[in-house]
Amino acid sequence: MMSSMISTDADNESGSAFSPLFSDGAVRQANGAGSQNGHPHILTVLVENKAGVLARIASLFARRGFNIFSLAVAPTEDPRFSRVSMVVDLASAPLEQIVKQLDKLINVVSISELDPTKAVQAELALISVDASPSVRGQVIELAGIFGAKIVDVGHECLTVMLAGDPSQVDAFRDLIAPYGILGVQRTGSIALPRATKSPSDPGFKGSGFKGSAA
Repeated sequence: MMSSMISTDADNESGSAFSPLFSDGAVRQANGAGSQNGHPHILTVLVENKAGVLARIASLFARRGFNIFSLAVAPTEDPRFSRVSMVVDLASAPLEQIVKQLDKLINVVSISELDPTKAVQAELALISVDASPSVRGQVIELAGIFGAKIVDVGHECLTVMLAGDPSQVDAFRDLIAPYGILGVQRTGSIALPRATKSPSDPGFKGSGFKGSAA
């Protein structure tokens, strides 16, 4: 399975072939809509690293009418497996139903729900900003405050790269918007349990294994 990252940012035109899977709006909606107790729900799905697995997951969500806010896939430290990280929309279906349907897929090894308060989340964003010489210094200064990097410079625009917690990406986008956003590409959230946590900790709630990753 090749690495893949899909997000639902309103300014993101990539991933349009998957549009039936996603609800409208930006990834930041996951901080409110479709969550319980004000938290987005993050599922990490360990799958066999075989061709067609991502297509099967996409097909399942399309058939069942499930919405997801973001989805990212990449190989794990073991090349036999890939880890799918997804922020799910519970307005479209209960979490238990989503997990149950995913668990039926033959290539799924395990499914875990990560408690956002006990997990480390990160997201990568590329944002092109209208930055004429008169305001360019302000945009660069704002990017520096957030720890973002300028990765491309044009006569009238800048492209900024920011990696951090999704809420940090949201805040930066909101502050940079008055200057004029020309384009946005976001990967969606990836997450792992905090280093002090183990699979037996309540912060890492696994649904059990269908197979062995050993």
